[in-house]
Amino acid sequence: MFILGLAITLLTAALNGAIAVLNLIGHDYPKSQADQMRIPHSLLPVFGTMLGAGSLGLVAGLAVPSLGIAAAAGFVIYYLVALGAHFRVRDFRLIPWATMFALACAALAVATFRAVGA
Repeated sequence: MFILGLAITLLTAALNGAIAVLNLIGHDYPKSQADQMRIPHSLLPVFGTMLGAGSLGLVAGLAVPSLGIAAAAGFVIYYLVALGAHFRVRDFRLIPWATMFALACAALAVATFRAVGA
């Protein structure tokens, strides 16, 4: 079970870290997504910073479980707000969102189990 939890944590951190980098460097994909969601490009560095901090928090959570719980909970909230943005513009192509949300939920479960010693 430890290996699976470690894999989920590292995969979630790596994918969100990659998305953070794309937001921070001003890549075209996050810009096109922001345009589609009617979100100003000026918020992309903020999103990148949040995702990057969450990724670092997940990795730090391997040593300090409460940090992992906080980071994973932050990802769950982030992706729930993103779902609201999709619904707001009536975009129902949610497979990428669902994948990231499922990983965030799994990471939260893993971090919680790690903290309680299960």
